[in-house]
Order: sequence, then C-alpha cells, then structure tokens
Amino acid sequence: MAEGDNKSANLLAQETSQLEEQLQAWGEVILAGDQVLRWEKPWYPAILVGATTILFMLIYFLDPSVLTGLSCTVMILCLADYLVPTLAPRVFGSNKWTTEQQQRFHEICGNLVKTQRRVLGWWKRLFALKEEKPKMYFLSVISSLVAVAWIGQQVHNLFLTYLIVSFLLLLPGLNQHGIITKYAGMAKREINKLLKQKEKKNE
Repeated sequence: MAEGDNKSANLLAQETSQLEEQLQAWGEVILAGDQVLRWEKPWYPAILVGATTILFMLIYFLDPSVLTGLSCTVMILCLADYLVPTLAPRVFGSNKWTTEQQQRFHEICGNLVKTQRRVLGWWKRLFALKEEKPKMYFLSVISSLVAVAWIGQQVHNLFLTYLIVSFLLLLPGLNQHGIITKYAGMAKREINKLLKQKEKKNE
C-alpha cells in the first residue's frame, strides 16, 4: 500500500513539474490572476463581476454568429500565446521571483494536476457505471440531460452562460474566504433540524 502511495506521489510530482515548465512563460500572469480569483483585495470580486458583465454585454450587443465568435476566441488565444511570454517580463518584472511566489506557482500547478486527475476519475467512473449498471447509467444521464435542457429552455442561453461563468470565477474566492463552508454548514444544520422534527412527529 505504501509503495502504491509513493508511486502515486512521485507521479503527481513529476506531472506538476512538467506543467510548471510548460506554464513558466505564463507564471506572472497566473500569479496575478490567482490573486484576483482568491480576492486578496476586497475590490477584486467587483472587478471580476464587472469585467464579466462588460464582456457578455459586448457579446449581446454585437450578437456575433457562432463561427465569428469561435474565430475571434481562437484569434485572441493565439495572440495571447504569442504576446504574453514577450510582454509579461516587462510588465511584471519577472526576473526577480520570491520564494513565496515560486511556492505559490508550484501549488497552483499541483492543484491543476489534481483537478485534471479528478475529472478523469469522474469520467472513468461514469464509464464503469455504464458497464456495471447500464440501467442506472441510462436513467442518470437521460435525467440530467432533460433537466439541463429544461433549464436551457427557461433561461436565455447567454444569460445562463453569464451566470455560470460568473459563479466559476467567484468560486475560488468564495472557497478561500470560507463563505461556501459557512453557508453549507448552515444548510446542513437546517436540514438536520427538519429531519429531527419529522422524526419527533412520527414518534
């Protein structure tokens, strides 16, 4: 068991190191984005929501076709991939990284690798469920897709996407400041109270 754990830890360290090398040119941008996403300053959430709102308002008013939107997105990504490694050192002065910055960059890369592993694990479990319990798999997938289709029919697609993107951008900060844990705990306590009241009534 210990050998398996050591092998897994070594593999995780190797994958993290490889990702660090691949993202090294984006290091300063990633660290700056990490500070914003974790709300290191109280006005960062307003910047996130404001920037997201402006972007989606722009998309709403321009109303580009799918092909145009896809082309513009890929073009922006290509420009960023070319310009960021060149401009980032001049903007952030990346030649002098502190130990704290290096450690935080290592943690970010490690978290990205762990997230990738979780997603792959969920995907494998889904296919395992398909093989072991095809009826449950079928019912779960169809029910989920029907629910998503119904929500998409009730809410405007662009607005729904705006809500999802805004939530995902705010999620790291909500988690960092313990807001999710706080309200999840409150909800859990209320549910437990309701269950206890129901049990008393049944008695």
